[in-house]
Amino acid sequence: MKTNWILLFLAMALCSKGQNIERTQQGWNIKTNASVYQLALTENGRLVPSFYGDKAQSSQFREQDRIRQNGPFALEEIPVRGRYADKIPTLELIFGDNTRDCELQYIGSQILNQAGREVLEIIQKDKFYPLSVTSYIRVLPEYDILEKWIVLKNTSTNKKDIILVENLQSGSIYLPSDRYYLTHHSGQWLREFQLQKTELTAGIKRLQSRDFFSFQNTPWFAISTKEGLADDKSDSPVWFGQVHYSGNWSIDLESTHSNHLQIVGGINFWDTELSLKAGESFSSPKFSVGYTSKGTDAAAQLTHDYIRNEILPEKTKEQIRPVLYNSWYATTFDVEETHQMALAKKAKELGVELFVVDDGWFKGRKTDHAGLGDWEVDKEKFPNGLNPLIKQVNELGLDFGIWVEPEMINPNSDLYRKHPDWVLHFPNREKTEWRYQLTLNLAREDVYKYLLTSMRNLLKDHNIKFIKWDRNRGLSQPGWPSAPLAMQREMRLRYMDNLYKMIDELKTEFPHVLFETCSSGGGRPDLGMLERMDQTWASDNTDPIDRLFIQYGYLSAYPANTMVCWTNKSDAHKVNFDEEFIFDVAMQGVLGIGQDITKWGETQTQTAQDKIAEYKQIRDLIQKGKVCRLKSPFEGSKVALQYTSKQADRSIVMCYNLGETTEGSTNESRQSKYIKLNNLVPTANYKIEEKIYTGDYLMNIGLLWPLRGAYTSKIIKLQKI
Repeated sequence: MKTNWILLFLAMALCSKGQNIERTQQGWNIKTNASVYQLALTENGRLVPSFYGDKAQSSQFREQDRIRQNGPFALEEIPVRGRYADKIPTLELIFGDNTRDCELQYIGSQILNQAGREVLEIIQKDKFYPLSVTSYIRVLPEYDILEKWIVLKNTSTNKKDIILVENLQSGSIYLPSDRYYLTHHSGQWLREFQLQKTELTAGIKRLQSRDFFSFQNTPWFAISTKEGLADDKSDSPVWFGQVHYSGNWSIDLESTHSNHLQIVGGINFWDTELSLKAGESFSSPKFSVGYTSKGTDAAAQLTHDYIRNEILPEKTKEQIRPVLYNSWYATTFDVEETHQMALAKKAKELGVELFVVDDGWFKGRKTDHAGLGDWEVDKEKFPNGLNPLIKQVNELGLDFGIWVEPEMINPNSDLYRKHPDWVLHFPNREKTEWRYQLTLNLAREDVYKYLLTSMRNLLKDHNIKFIKWDRNRGLSQPGWPSAPLAMQREMRLRYMDNLYKMIDELKTEFPHVLFETCSSGGGRPDLGMLERMDQTWASDNTDPIDRLFIQYGYLSAYPANTMVCWTNKSDAHKVNFDEEFIFDVAMQGVLGIGQDITKWGETQTQTAQDKIAEYKQIRDLIQKGKVCRLKSPFEGSKVALQYTSKQADRSIVMCYNLGETTEGSTNESRQSKYIKLNNLVPTANYKIEEKIYTGDYLMNIGLLWPLRGAYTSKIIKLQKI
């Protein structure tokens, strides 16, 4: 047996060679620019991850030294429910004879090419039952990121052979023994993307969604070996990752008593199961993981580039996002042509490029109690339809956008009266309304076809360049009583499949329409959605103080050209903000205006014109540049972000004061009064206003903090000369 495995090793070494995937005698070195993922193939045909971290390890193959209980139980590349209960399983199955134990054996592997990227494909099969398990690792070396996913197939030809899938995760990561700290997002509605850091002591830490909302956690994590929230910003090993899924997801992190760490990510199969019939396959979503030795800022920058270049929709990913105006706060549901045109004319005067009509334009929509589901233009509000309004908006030189919420339905709607069975519900239970809404059962093909037709007709019949796609309630009562019993707990999986399919169809038919994902604000921020939509409404909270925290946290995981930020008159903390401060906060991402601008006086109008013009001069840096978070609101009252061009010939630094303290009274006030910049050319000269500095000086000495007084801001512009 041993001789056979050695011959197999040699044969595979000859036929499986790639630039980033290296076959060794022990297994594989899977390398990016800065990392190596070492995967061993043992003499008895088991796949065992042995190391993930700095690329220097690639010259020496490390053996896994994970120890549990009273024996050396190795963690496998695809941990399954079976044999020892010493790991988080990525795969849990029940076979036809009720066997709940899975035992995989290695069959073969090959290096594939997917969109110019090397992919390691490894095939395993159950030793007895008709199950094929194919795992994939796709290498994106310049981002130091690996993408992992798994495909199951029931290989039986007997229709009676059904495999019940109770859990399939996208991948598992093993980290050697160390003291690890987890940084993740926590939050709730209006408090999204708050950064939390905790030590991973022995036990399991779970991040998850169970109701299609990701307010409490987002499907992102960062792991370091340093304790303080800012201690790992630079010069620190950091492992980071995301689950590319918009439904229920989970990320589990188990630290053993010996301080080894397993990280598992994928679909959260809570209250979900899948019947895999003979000949059928099921693929997990992607789980992307990365490593850098340069800290969390470098991890964020790598992630930003990865999302901008590899994830965002191909047709629009290079497009500069326009300055938008949204009419919601000016009109709420009282939408009609005359007022909308008054807003559009004022928006044009300010320098806005995209005018968006929000909720209230469709049939029966006078309040949030009625109308959802009836995606026809309200003839009372728009007797001649939307096209006369759109034509006038276009004649001003503005693009036109519109708000929709396709996945929801009001009981007070024609659609519900006609198809009450189309909503998610359980028999003999009162339907739970949330915001006067129920959820359409998008797992049903008739619901899918109705919504696709409704959205297609909306776009086909109108010159719409932007869709704000909202979803204002979480999932509850996921019942599907009309489906066969074996299918009913597949509802969440089928719902997401059809949602993705519908958006994909619309993006294919209307490739130049920008889509914004909104879910009561930041309730659905994930790479599964950003693969299809161009930007994210980060929060319904537009208060500038709160937004500084929300936006700083958002930029840990997602790039600035996906982060929509509005100016508004929100003042939850009773500060009475200066208009320039409000704009400077909103200029960190995709700038939008949300107030009733018809009520603005000359001073507000002039300020808005000046700030929008300034934003347009620097938005290429903001939306496409490298972001460095210099000072964190989670660490003190000073906040600073730096955006720099790829060539490092231009840069801006956005500075904000949240408060003032007596000198020497706090840790922050006892620190240096200078702020050090990053990502510049050390030998180059940079002009700031009328002064000249070298890049070396700015990065190692810095600039004197430019602000005095609470709730003040300043944007510093650097130009290489």
